[in-house]
Amino acid sequence: MRLMEPFLDKGRNVTTDNFFTSLSLAQKLLRRKTTILGTVNRIRREIPQSTRQTDCNVFTTQVFSTSAATLTAYAAKRKKTVYILSSMHSVVQTDNTTKRKPNTVTLYNKTKCGVDVMDQMVREYTVRKGTRRWPVAVFYNMIDMAALNAHVLYQACTGTKERRVDFLVALATELARSHVAGKKARKEQLLRTQPSTSSPGKRAMCQVKHNCKNNHATV
Repeated sequence: MRLMEPFLDKGRNVTTDNFFTSLSLAQKLLRRKTTILGTVNRIRREIPQSTRQTDCNVFTTQVFSTSAATLTAYAAKRKKTVYILSSMHSVVQTDNTTKRKPNTVTLYNKTKCGVDVMDQMVREYTVRKGTRRWPVAVFYNMIDMAALNAHVLYQACTGTKERRVDFLVALATELARSHVAGKKARKEQLLRTQPSTSSPGKRAMCQVKHNCKNNHATV
C-alpha cells in the first residue's frame, strides 16, 4: 500500500506476483479505487480445496467469485494449475484458441513483464540459502533486489554496459574491503582508548572472586 500510494484513487490497476497477491489486499485497493491482477499461491487460504487437485483436464478453467474479486483456476499443464486473482474482471471469458486461455490469464501475461523479469534475474544470481526463519528469508530477498537495482542504476547513470555477474563480484569485493577496513579501524581505536589493565605475563585474579578465590590465570 505504501508503494502504491502515489497511484491510488486514480482508477489504475496493479499487476503482482504471488508474493503480494491476496484477497485482503484486493479489498483494500478497491476502497482506494484501484484494482489488482496477480497470481496466487495454491497454499493460500483464498484457494478453495476443490481446485487443488492435480488431475484436472488440460486447458480447463474454473471460476470462483466474491463481491471483491474473481479467482480463475486455469490448468495450463497436466499437473500445473495457475491461479489468478482479479478485482477488475467480473466476467471471465476464454478465447477460441487450442489452449482456451481465460482473459484474466491473457491480460496477466501482457502486464507481468516487470514482475517476472525481476524474479528471473534475482533467481539467476542470489544470496539465498535454505532457512525456516522468515526474517532471514526477507533479508535475503532485500539483498538480492538491492543488488539488482544497483546494477540497473549503475548502467543508467554511467551509460555503460557491464555484465551483471562482473558487477556483483566488484560490488561484493568493495563492500567486503570497506567492512574489513572499518572493523580494523574500530579495533585500533578501541586499543588506543582502553589500555590493558595488566602487563603481559602478570598473574591476574579471576573476576568471579566471590565464587573462585584461588583461581589465577596468566594474562
